[in-house]
Amino acid sequence: MISKRDAYRGCLLGLAIGDAMGYPVDTKTFQQIQEEYGPYGLMGYDLRNGYAEVSSHTQLAAFSCNGLLLGLTRGQVYGKMAPFVRYVGLAQQEWAIGQRRYDQPSRNHCWVFRVSDMRHRHCTDTRMVETLNRGKLGSLEDPVNLYDTPASLASAIAVGIFADSGRLKQAEVDRLGAECVALTHGHPLAFLPGAMVANLITGCLRHPEQRLKILIKNALRALQEQFIREYPRDVSRITALVEQAVSLAEERLEQPFEVMERLKCDTGAEVLAGALYAAMLCEEDFDNALIISVNHSGRSAAVSSLTGAILGARLGEGALPDFYMDGLFIADVLRELAGDLVQGCPMVQGSRLFDGDWESKYLHGEY
Repeated sequence: MISKRDAYRGCLLGLAIGDAMGYPVDTKTFQQIQEEYGPYGLMGYDLRNGYAEVSSHTQLAAFSCNGLLLGLTRGQVYGKMAPFVRYVGLAQQEWAIGQRRYDQPSRNHCWVFRVSDMRHRHCTDTRMVETLNRGKLGSLEDPVNLYDTPASLASAIAVGIFADSGRLKQAEVDRLGAECVALTHGHPLAFLPGAMVANLITGCLRHPEQRLKILIKNALRALQEQFIREYPRDVSRITALVEQAVSLAEERLEQPFEVMERLKCDTGAEVLAGALYAAMLCEEDFDNALIISVNHSGRSAAVSSLTGAILGARLGEGALPDFYMDGLFIADVLRELAGDLVQGCPMVQGSRLFDGDWESKYLHGEY
């Protein structure tokens, strides 16, 4: 049985590995990938000067984790706080500011803002940055657009990790996952998968002994129970995609690249289906799961980052191949963030316990 710390690290590092592997081919068709990397497609990192570059998927997940811990800390230290989604929105807006070449703020709320790799301009969806820079963010009840792309699904991964400790009821976790995606993506086929992702990540962390198929079915059932009345057509569409992905992974009648092309992997719902297919098909084989998750004509970085997060949470950091870790220079920052998520805020209002390092990071944004 892997430890919580190993599972949390595995989730964030798996996300980053998948992101770094998929980012160089994120806008390419499978034919273009084959032309550049050979008939089997991309089989590992396409390093730049020995460096595995992560994109906005890893950055957004890290900022969202930071925002959730910021909210938790303010609630425990000051005795009052806004809803968690507000702190995720604050963190995402700070990330968007970091994407600018100029006009950097004199003060920041998130300590990950101080990490240069978290501000590299490798955004897979510039419309998300534009939305965050407008000021007003979206909600389930009041969407700011109808974007259905998967660019913000990583924030739901952060919710799933954060909620594993039991800080929220499962229905609250699922809704928060949807709300965090809806900050920038207002179409139900973008934010409803966020609810399922948050549920699934929490399930992977809480029940590592359970088969992935069961966890997927539980997450799908929870999505249906909470959202079917509000979004019947969209929930039905997601249900059909997820059930198709599960069936194709079980039957194994087609080549993986043929299945990934059929699933398309463009919208948030399609990316979710593609990641579930790759993760189920290679439930114990992280390397092959990532190879499948990047070699298609859809959003490779989104699919592979979600696949990496799911299997990383299930298998733990120790199961991640060393050759992936070697070029991931951001690994130590993600390990530190994972450790903070495991620990939670050690300070409580009225207590004499004081942690200067924690206060610096989660009340003053210093690193």
